Amino acid sequence: MIRAVVFDVGECLVDETREYGTWADWLGVPRHTFHAMFGAVIAQGRDYRETFQEFRPDFDLYEEREKRAEAGFPEWFGEGDLYPDVRAALAQLREGGLWLGIAGNQTVRAGRILRELFAQDVDLIGTSDDWGASKPDPLFFERVAEVVPFEPGEILYVGDRVDNDLRPAVAAGMPTALVRRGPWATIQWDSEEARKLPTFRIESLAELPDAIAGFNAGAR
Repeated sequence: MIRAVVFDVGECLVDETREYGTWADWLGVPRHTFHAMFGAVIAQGRDYRETFQEFRPDFDLYEEREKRAEAGFPEWFGEGDLYPDVRAALAQLREGGLWLGIAGNQTVRAGRILRELFAQDVDLIGTSDDWGASKPDPLFFERVAEVVPFEPGEILYVGDRVDNDLRPAVAAGMPTALVRRGPWATIQWDSEEARKLPTFRIESLAELPDAIAGFNAGAR
């Protein structure tokens, strides 16, 4: 049975459209040009950070985040950046008695923002910077398994990426859900792995409560 649900952050809970737009502005690149290159890099199976290097070969994301913060433009997201289905889905899952967590590749600053947004909604918030391990490193999912009070097979990991989310979570023994939104899921949706790996393929987080209830009913 599924007893816990752990969510990725970017393009799962948070719509990153505005944030990547600000990165295009920071680079001095038209937003549509930046987004086109972003999609091309993902479609080629490359690390999304290589998008920045296409425009500035010496670009270092961590250094540039610091420069943006010093210039008064730190990374930020808020209530308005959450996907519309997030709050209701979390509330319904909580009402269903499920343990809830958020764990993704995020900075310490992003972790603070997440705690401000979701402190009353979930049982745990963890980030790659907190844990010293980033997806798809298996160590990240070992951390998830350590902090969630259930066995890996009882922990559903929800994400938008086959490569960073589904593949390593399945390798760690966890059921998974692939939500179809954002650039990665849109590009990867019809791939063989996207069809075979996830326990659930969903168009919205609103589908999760019923999907999990049906799965658990069949497991009894």
